[in-house]
Amino acid sequence: MTEDEWDQEPRRRRSPWGVLALVMLSGLAMMRNGADLSDGPPQPAAAAAVSSSVDSPTVTAPVPPSALSALDYSSARRVAIAAIGVNAPVMTVGLDADGWIEAPPPGDRNLAGWYLNGIAPGQRGTAVVVGHVDNAQGPAVFYGLGSLNKGNHVEVERYDGRIAVFEVYGVEVFSKNSFPGARVYGDTGHAELRVITCGGGYSKANGYDGNVVVFARMVEVR
Repeated sequence: MTEDEWDQEPRRRRSPWGVLALVMLSGLAMMRNGADLSDGPPQPAAAAAVSSSVDSPTVTAPVPPSALSALDYSSARRVAIAAIGVNAPVMTVGLDADGWIEAPPPGDRNLAGWYLNGIAPGQRGTAVVVGHVDNAQGPAVFYGLGSLNKGNHVEVERYDGRIAVFEVYGVEVFSKNSFPGARVYGDTGHAELRVITCGGGYSKANGYDGNVVVFARMVEVR
């Protein structure tokens, strides 16, 4: 689909995240497929959680500049995360025949996916970018996601030529059996980004039992 075709129907490409929470959960059940990765991918540190203290549950997110406005709709083209060496093209992903969100093709280790019925990166709301943690050949695009820290930046290049820069304010791993969809996908009133891959424990029978989720808020547009 061309960018012109995207812009002709920007309002139709929306779905409530409350419905998509379980869809994302199932669509991201990505497997190692036999890759030998010794200790596995890095997992988020407790200090990287959105709220790292039970006694201080207030979310401390970056405050965007007062002059920064949310962007109009435009699809994602590339994602870059300098802290973990990510610079990857982004493809649009939809739903498969069973109604689950598709992951990018597992054979391409440097490819991310953006759900085409969701919020565009830079729009007000929560945009979601997904990618494999590994494949049969070894580490994939988001293998290092769990090692990100608060303050790291995620840059998303859009097809309108703008780059939305997001600052990380939390990195957590959630069990697939108790995935907090409303917390992850909810509208905070800002332009937000969630970057998601598989994580947690792993078994050959069931793959990874959780998802690593990066919480980030837009702080700059270039």
